[in-house]
Amino acid sequence: MMIHFILPGDTVENIAEKIGLENPIYLKEFHNQHCVKEDFIDDDLVPGKKLLLPDFSKIKAYNDKNDAPFKSQELNPKIAFDPIGFDEKFKIKIKESSNAEGEISEKSFSYIASLQWIKNELGEHLFHFTKDQFSNQNNTKMESLAIESMKSLYPIEVFVNVKGEILRTALKKETLNNFNQIKAKLIDLFPDKYAEIYLEEFEYVVLNPDIFDQKMKEDWFLKTYFSTFRNPFENGKSFFEMYLDKTLLNVQQTAKLTDSKEEILLHQTLKSKEENQDDFTGNVTVFKNNGMIESLNAVYSYKEFSVLYTTEFSI
Repeated sequence: MMIHFILPGDTVENIAEKIGLENPIYLKEFHNQHCVKEDFIDDDLVPGKKLLLPDFSKIKAYNDKNDAPFKSQELNPKIAFDPIGFDEKFKIKIKESSNAEGEISEKSFSYIASLQWIKNELGEHLFHFTKDQFSNQNNTKMESLAIESMKSLYPIEVFVNVKGEILRTALKKETLNNFNQIKAKLIDLFPDKYAEIYLEEFEYVVLNPDIFDQKMKEDWFLKTYFSTFRNPFENGKSFFEMYLDKTLLNVQQTAKLTDSKEEILLHQTLKSKEENQDDFTGNVTVFKNNGMIESLNAVYSYKEFSVLYTTEFSI
């Protein structure tokens, strides 16, 4: 038996985790079985009081019961990926802000994303991806040019593996074959030298498949929808990696209990967070039958040169 003096902020959960006790209910049970009457614990821990802790052999005996809540099937869901026939539209909202010593700058926009499953061939799922009905806060000429340029390329082909992870993106052959006409039409719509410079860069990206693929994989919808979040759970947790703003994040995922027979609710945070590190939280609702995302809300922030940048993204 060991003795622990309860500190402010201590809970049975965090103490149990520190000593390797899987089910925290046994911490209070063990203490109450061995303590004097006046030290009995009914509810919360009281700072300054003693807490009797089981020794390693007793902890092993408790753990051998294998009844810790995080081991339940509900908290270790198997997220399938079966997109055959999938064809949905999503309302996407993005809000970007920066905070430089109290000076806050914000911009936001929204659009409708369409995702249509086309076929499964050689172990790869092909989707068509389209954006439409853009609404942007600033509505500048260059933003309009960027929107019209991208709309001229849709639908874009998105190739995904059997686990639901994005492999590559590409333009349809018809789009590439007609690109000269597409560019000419855009020049007619935006006849100025700045638009001409933009369209030269746009053409360079479009006609270089690797660069185009890299650019598309930076799209917030694609990199969240087809991330590796479907990795298997173990002991109530799942882990995956995801690039946001060119930063590799190690994300920890837990499932939330729900009465729904059709949905899985997931909560995502960084695996570990240190001072001045990036921050990320996400809440995702997934269909049980096919593993496709129904809704997602995420907030990502990072600091650079004393400026705090934050992106709020929702599907």
